[in-house]
Amino acid sequence: MKRKTLTRLAISLIPIVLLMAMMVLVIKVYGGDAICGGSQVALIIASGICIWLSTWLFKTPWKKFEDEIRDNISDLSMTLLILLMIGALSGAWTVSGIVPSFICYGMQIINPRIFLVTACIICAIVSVATGSTWTTIATIGVALMGIGKAQGFSDPLIAGAIISGAYFGDKISPLSDTTVLASSIGKVSLFSHIRYLMITTVPSFVIALVIFLILGLSHDTLDASRMTEYADGIRSTFNLSPWLMAVPALTALMIARKMPPVVVLALSALCGVVAALIFQGETVYDIGAVHGGSDAKIRLLGAMEILYNSTSIDSGNADINALIATRGMRGMLNTVYLVICSMCFGSSMKASGMLHQLASLIIPFTRKRVSLVASTVGTGIVMNGVVADQYLSIILTSSIFKDIYEKEGFEGKLMSRSIEDSSTITSPLVPWNSCGMTQSTILGVSTLAYAPYCFFNLISPLMSIIIAATGYRICRDMSRKTADTGKRD
Repeated sequence: MKRKTLTRLAISLIPIVLLMAMMVLVIKVYGGDAICGGSQVALIIASGICIWLSTWLFKTPWKKFEDEIRDNISDLSMTLLILLMIGALSGAWTVSGIVPSFICYGMQIINPRIFLVTACIICAIVSVATGSTWTTIATIGVALMGIGKAQGFSDPLIAGAIISGAYFGDKISPLSDTTVLASSIGKVSLFSHIRYLMITTVPSFVIALVIFLILGLSHDTLDASRMTEYADGIRSTFNLSPWLMAVPALTALMIARKMPPVVVLALSALCGVVAALIFQGETVYDIGAVHGGSDAKIRLLGAMEILYNSTSIDSGNADINALIATRGMRGMLNTVYLVICSMCFGSSMKASGMLHQLASLIIPFTRKRVSLVASTVGTGIVMNGVVADQYLSIILTSSIFKDIYEKEGFEGKLMSRSIEDSSTITSPLVPWNSCGMTQSTILGVSTLAYAPYCFFNLISPLMSIIIAATGYRICRDMSRKTADTGKRD
């Protein structure tokens, strides 16, 4: 029996190992564009191998795979809709001038005497507004790298401050696809998930800021003219007004009233379009002018383009152009495809029983609250290295622990938070992970060089375990656990 169990365990590792090998190859070939198709193909191939091995060796019926894939994708249907709404919101808020306003106001807090702290905060503000670490790092991050170098800071230290801020903002932004994905898989309301994240995220960020402050105080101040030039370029491109802040204020009000995320995102995107027509009418007209027609028709088509299509606005500065370029709903399709293919792989692993075999190695260490959270965090970190992709890491880690959290009576938001504190946050620290490779390429600093200075990313997993040890705001339904235990017995 023991030999049979070991054999099944070894077979269960085959799809994971092959997927890891294919993902390394895909990322090596495509780099940051791996999400545009290569990763999806690797996932489908790995799913096919899993199904073939299971049907051949374990005699698992095809119907079981079909039902599992259908059910899991059905559970994520609202997630896919939210992702599309995020694309629409991002486009509307950028073209309307809301996101550029956030960026300019964030830049105003820059102080060369405390550059590292300021860089971290600016990246956090931009990342919250855009919901994208990659966009933040590729634009504001690159500008901050230049300023930091001129002030005499080492490249790895600057990169650490930039990445720490960008991932803090991405983690708590309702526009972030990873935040949406983690909350949806845990069947937790998006805003409830974000509020629960604050318990571990805010202390981690504060500690990181203190460290950056201590490291930066010994440096002399220099002129921050590059940032001024950057802000001036945005102001010359957009008609910025304090009235634009009414839209995010309205969004905050809807969030406070706990309205459904899809409704909040849809109404916020619609308000963004109205703001674009009022404050950036000429830009909207230029976007729709390619279709021709009457003025009313052109403005209507321009408004629609903002929501669903990629748009680019020429500011005369390549860096600013990259920052204010939008993806719209169409730009979210690669993420949607990746989520669907990831669910196919996770569902195949679960239906075949292979996921259960792998989870059996972890279950003995999950009997208590701290060990359960620590195991979740550890698995998320390992998955980032194994499958080299944060989306996959989120999905596979949740697939392993979802039933365990339910049986032990813990809330789903504890699992979703633990996964975010590991899978999302540590992805840029792995050299062969898609995030690690992308950030390293953009900033021109090797992953292993900047990793020790990504204090927020390093502290977050530990903070998750520490908060679990204190038991702060962690609820457990003991009657549910007893009932489940009785069923197992």
